[in-house]
Amino acid sequence: MVDAEEFIEETVAEIAERVGEERALIALSGGVDSSTAAALAYEALGDRLTPVYVDTGLMRAGETDSVRETFAHVDSLRVVDARDRFLDVLSGVTDPEEKRHAIGEQFIREFETVADEVDATYLVQGTIYPDRIESEGSIKAHHNVGGLPERVGFDGIVEPMRDLYKDEVREVARSLDLSVSERMPFPGPGLAVRVLGEVTEEKLAVARDATAVVEAELEADDPWQAFAAVLGKATGVKGDNRVHGWVVAVRSVESRDGMTARAQELDWETLQRIQSRITGENETVARVVYDVTHKPPATIEYE
Repeated sequence: MVDAEEFIEETVAEIAERVGEERALIALSGGVDSSTAAALAYEALGDRLTPVYVDTGLMRAGETDSVRETFAHVDSLRVVDARDRFLDVLSGVTDPEEKRHAIGEQFIREFETVADEVDATYLVQGTIYPDRIESEGSIKAHHNVGGLPERVGFDGIVEPMRDLYKDEVREVARSLDLSVSERMPFPGPGLAVRVLGEVTEEKLAVARDATAVVEAELEADDPWQAFAAVLGKATGVKGDNRVHGWVVAVRSVESRDGMTARAQELDWETLQRIQSRITGENETVARVVYDVTHKPPATIEYE
């Protein structure tokens, strides 16, 4: 386990040395990884750091408002509305790796635009060790590692937590007294990897609303990660009518660092309450299934 205090001291010095007298952006999502990286970078760079939150339209319910509230004290925070641009680059894309590469490239283009405006030459990211392992091992291209485009308009990308596992990041976040230290993980490509096939506004809305239900209903069960994914369509009955509606998969896992995970054993009453809410609150959902697969052989996310 990392010595958090020692790590913070060494990493702040490393960021300061790497960036020098230049300005930098921090890619901020509101999650524990990027928030921890932001706190470390701010210690090193002060007002030469510009936090940038990109609203991709692929985020959890209320995420943009939450980021604005959490970082309201940071005058330099930039919130970029890029929802239409991300949907455009994902239009017609069905292959999971192509999705990740399209999202990774669009993120970089958004950051480059802001960098030009504030004269920043470095980009700081909350990349952690499992991101690197899975990307380099060809398991899946994380948008901030294997999903990066060949052309990147920065003098350098700084990844202060590149050698930490998720549980070690949480230790550092606790030492920094960050309120998000225990927050559930959320994938960088967002809901796009919880929608099988082409990403559409309709499917995103279903995944977003269903995930909100899952997170709320399972809060007491304390999962490492829990969410809902949209798999496709199937026949169902609502009222007296036959419907061809969405199939939503519920996933809840226990893990230490995300490298391996076990499907959580949920009681029947909890599962029935979740399915009742998801199908009842969204007329386009025909059925709900529960994913009992561990990692491996599955990954935690669907794409």
